[in-house]
This record gives sequence, C-alpha cells and structure tokens, in this order.
Amino acid sequence: MLQCLIVAFLNVFHPFYVSVTEINHNAKTQSIEISCRMFYDDLEHVLEKQYRTQLDIVKPKNKEQLKQMLNDYIHKHLIVKVDGKVLNPAFLGYEIQEDGAWSYLEVKGISKAQKIEVHDDLLYTEHDEQINMLHVIVKGERKSTKLDNPNANANFSFN
Repeated sequence: MLQCLIVAFLNVFHPFYVSVTEINHNAKTQSIEISCRMFYDDLEHVLEKQYRTQLDIVKPKNKEQLKQMLNDYIHKHLIVKVDGKVLNPAFLGYEIQEDGAWSYLEVKGISKAQKIEVHDDLLYTEHDEQINMLHVIVKGERKSTKLDNPNANANFSFN
C-alpha cells in the first residue's frame, strides 16, 4: 500500500518528458508519412527560447508564423534517411489534442523503404530526462524503439 502511495506521489509531482514520432511508409501513395506528438507546453517553451518571443501554441496570434517555426524546429531536430537518402518532408500542419501538439509531415515519391535511419533529438535541450519514442511502419510491419537523451539515433531494417 505504501509503495502505491509513493508511486502515485511521484507521478503527480514528477512530470515525465516523452515525445512520440511515427514514421509510416505508405506503399499505396508511395510516401513517407510522419507524425510527431510533443507536450505542447514543452514545445512552446523550446520555441520561445529559440525564437526569443512569447508564444501561445493553443491560440496563436499568427498561425502561419507558428507553422514556420514548427517546420524549422522539426526539420532541425528530426532527420530521417530512407535507404541512405536524407528526406526533406513537407510540413502539412499541426493540431492540439488535450496536452499534446501533433505535427504532420510527408515526403512523396518514396516507392520502397528497406532501411530507415532516424536522428531524433526533439526537446533534448529542454529536458535532460527527455525520452523520444519512435515507431516505424513498413509493409504493415511495425518496429519501435526508445531514445533516452542524449541518445538520438536509431536504425530500422525491413525486408
């Protein structure tokens, strides 16, 4: 009983720092679809520090400017290679769901993906305890890994 109370206390008073990125090869559309979920308060804070400005991600004053900031930040901190080629994904947009900010990106013209290399240090400058979860899906096969700050690199191979 005491152990349960301690765990509950730590969960309430010790926040956790996790982002989730899913990279999906869509064979039908020959594209790589990327979605990233980060806690919006952490993302807001890191963007404020980088751009030296006050932001409100939930109700932005200038949504187009915020989209550009998100695009730049994600391109700098999430680098994906498919079969040795560095991708330059198009930023499709973002949305807020509960306490998370989902960002969506896409690369067209990818007919196959056998080896996917990912560098993901999203929010690493914000929290030493940052954990980034990666899920990669190719031909319906899902592979996942956990990156603990400062480890930011993962490789996935598919047949």
